Amino acid sequence: MADQDMADDLEQLVDLVAGMEDIKSVLDGLTEVAAATMTGTTGVPIECAVTLHRRKRSATIGGSSGTAIVLDRIEQTLGDGPCVDALESGVPVLLGDVSSDRRWPDYRSALSAAGIASALGIPMKLDDDAGAVLDFFAPVSGRFSEQAVADGVRFAGMAGKALRLAVRIVSADQRAEHLKAAMDTRTVIDLACGIIMAQSKCSKEAAFQLLRNASNTRNQKLNDLAQTLVDRFAGQGAAEAYFDD
Repeated sequence: MADQDMADDLEQLVDLVAGMEDIKSVLDGLTEVAAATMTGTTGVPIECAVTLHRRKRSATIGGSSGTAIVLDRIEQTLGDGPCVDALESGVPVLLGDVSSDRRWPDYRSALSAAGIASALGIPMKLDDDAGAVLDFFAPVSGRFSEQAVADGVRFAGMAGKALRLAVRIVSADQRAEHLKAAMDTRTVIDLACGIIMAQSKCSKEAAFQLLRNASNTRNQKLNDLAQTLVDRFAGQGAAEAYFDD
């Protein structure tokens, strides 16, 4: 992989993160760049998929084509194949020839049916609670040479840094959304307690206890009951916490 090619790939990866809509869009774009890079290296049309594993979340799969995504899903379902082994071992795993390699028989059958003769799994280094692996598919055997694998590893190094940044951005956005939701919930409960305090001339603690008792008696969520009370009193929509995003 020439220095200029690496620079071009890096620029595309940076653009993916900068313009991402969600993590799936980054994965799809990343595999398109990866497939094009490996196609240039091997001289045959390469397809690529990527599987992102995050703690307490289901795996997210992106791909350069529908076939690549389906093959990756099959491998994840089977729990057996070069991509799975690469993720577990942390090193590239090559299936050089579907017709002669005796490993992963069920997955080899799926590859053969899809017209794939060779596959290569290359892991990407992410944070401790996340892992990802690139899954390359070739229509002929013998094209994932030592040089091709080395180029794939270099690309995975760059792609891993970009994906790590994307995951951190998404995680930060999700934490912000959860915080805002929690603040909105706290706001409507405080408003409801204020209404009860004004009407019953009681303390905030007593008002909250009355609200909680009513919630238990009606088998209604505390926040939903508070919102109903606020809406009835104010004649307006949902109360929200107001702060600069």
